[in-house]
Amino acid sequence: MALGRFLTTFTALGVLAPAALAGSYGAPPRDIQDRLDALVAAYPEHLISHNGTHITWRDGSKMPVSDGRTDKTFDELLNAPDIDDMFAFSYPAGTKPSAPEVNHDPGRIRYEPFFTKMYGDCRVNAAAPHQAKVPWLKKHAGGTVRVTTVNDVHAALAAVSADLDELSNRFVRFLKPNSGTYNCRTIAGTRRLSVHAFAAAIDINVKHAHYWKWTKPSSNGTYPWRNKIPQEIVDVFERHGFIWGGRWYHYDSMHFEYRPELLQK
Repeated sequence: MALGRFLTTFTALGVLAPAALAGSYGAPPRDIQDRLDALVAAYPEHLISHNGTHITWRDGSKMPVSDGRTDKTFDELLNAPDIDDMFAFSYPAGTKPSAPEVNHDPGRIRYEPFFTKMYGDCRVNAAAPHQAKVPWLKKHAGGTVRVTTVNDVHAALAAVSADLDELSNRFVRFLKPNSGTYNCRTIAGTRRLSVHAFAAAIDINVKHAHYWKWTKPSSNGTYPWRNKIPQEIVDVFERHGFIWGGRWYHYDSMHFEYRPELLQK
């Protein structure tokens, strides 16, 4: 039985809270070689290759794929991941939005040294020099947003905006005003840098968003999934390399971040 389904079943019975199962994460996925291929293909500006145990950067440096741990708790997976942990969960691109299994957070696991090396660490002013303003919903006077030029994220978001502009006007209320892009900050309640700190994420209109921390857990400790964001909007973002926080068990439905490695076919 899949771990998420196991947890869902037993928490529903009141037998086990999601955080109670220790030592369940950290082993690389069975398709790790394919996942690493996708990682290298997604970021050709920075990565040359991998040999299964290390990725090689264009500056010649190498970064280990695994820290050797296979006994991580979910909190450790979030707070002390390695590269292969970023692929612990498969991202269900193109599917109808629905409630994920407990702790199924594809893309929420991020090895921070990988991203700070690629985008720059905003805490030492290494991210801001590589940014550009992009028109947001130009046909609907949505203003501009500030995003990174690294990996051509600015071009990808411009393509997203252009496609969203062609959708029916009924979708505009979900997108305008946007709720921010670049922000040199950690994720609330953690020490982990937000992808907003890399200027590689956008939050759409918070008025129509749901966030797991705004929701009270049910009696068995699980968080009921909530969402109002239409699939048409999600599809546009995914088509251009952005994943959606609404596909996480710990959902953040206003949030989209550039993670093309999780969308490679």
